[in-house]
Amino acid sequence: MTLRDSLLAVLVALLWGLNFVAIDIGLHADGQNFPPLLFVALRFILVVAPWIFFVRKPDVGWKAIVGVGLFMSAGQFGLLYLAMALGMPAGLASLVLQAQVLLTVLLAAVFLNERPTKRQLAGVGLGIAGLAVVAVGRSAVAPLLPLVIVLAAALSWAGGNVIARKAKAASGLGLVVWSGAVVPLPLAALSVLVDGPGQVWNSLSTIQGPTMLSALYTAVFASLVGYGIWNRLLASHPSSAVVPFTLLVPVVGMSAAWLVLAEVPSPTELAGGLLLLGGVATAVLTGAGARRQRREAESLPGLEAGLAEGEEADDDGRLAAGDPAGGTRVTEAR
Repeated sequence: MTLRDSLLAVLVALLWGLNFVAIDIGLHADGQNFPPLLFVALRFILVVAPWIFFVRKPDVGWKAIVGVGLFMSAGQFGLLYLAMALGMPAGLASLVLQAQVLLTVLLAAVFLNERPTKRQLAGVGLGIAGLAVVAVGRSAVAPLLPLVIVLAAALSWAGGNVIARKAKAASGLGLVVWSGAVVPLPLAALSVLVDGPGQVWNSLSTIQGPTMLSALYTAVFASLVGYGIWNRLLASHPSSAVVPFTLLVPVVGMSAAWLVLAEVPSPTELAGGLLLLGGVATAVLTGAGARRQRREAESLPGLEAGLAEGEEADDDGRLAAGDPAGGTRVTEAR
């Protein structure tokens, strides 16, 4: 990945880390418990309207659009919001959800034949070790059912990652908006069945300001900006190169939960966060591959010209053509 794309991936991690605090505030504003599935439906109404009338449909099939909507949006967030409504702390949720890193790499290897490099596997392994350390530090306060539900959300996100990677939509923003249209009606209907029509109507008629602000943040910054960039990166780079950046999310999420929600991390959790950062550095920093690339560029003028146009070399020295439209599309997503 180029430095520019790496920085965009870090921005996504920051937006998503803050997203967990926003969700918690929206679900429990002024002591009320907003129905979680209805909250997800509201979020994606704001993702879709009015943007779907101005953003062109992505150049992928409807099967991919529906798949991303069901797995990356409805499945992941429906389960995540449900777990948090059942008592999963925001900081811990941001941590456990990152099980999707390992799940994505495994699913991509099976369904996309993407073979991660040894360096990437080492980075993911170190990051997973960090997740395990933090999980041990919080295990005493995490109810089993919400924990299992968040793991199911991680699996759903991983499935959406693989579908988005396979689709390779030219517009990450278009994929977010059009796939988001899959979410509101099914989840609103499920909320009516689970919570009852009376509770749904009462929640909508007495909705609090913090809940609306939370929905706006999650829709605009986490979904439109965050997933717009994320889907574009997945379309341009192997999953094993993009996904490790999400190991930064629990560091941001737990820090924000500490400052805003008074969820104080223990020394064990802080140590795990440092391991997470080490895993990201191992998996995604250029290291020896970049030095080899520069040496090859200096000795081969033709290769140097190709690299200047956006090509990149992996650890084995093989070249993978970059997407020349990537810069325009990511700017559009911002």
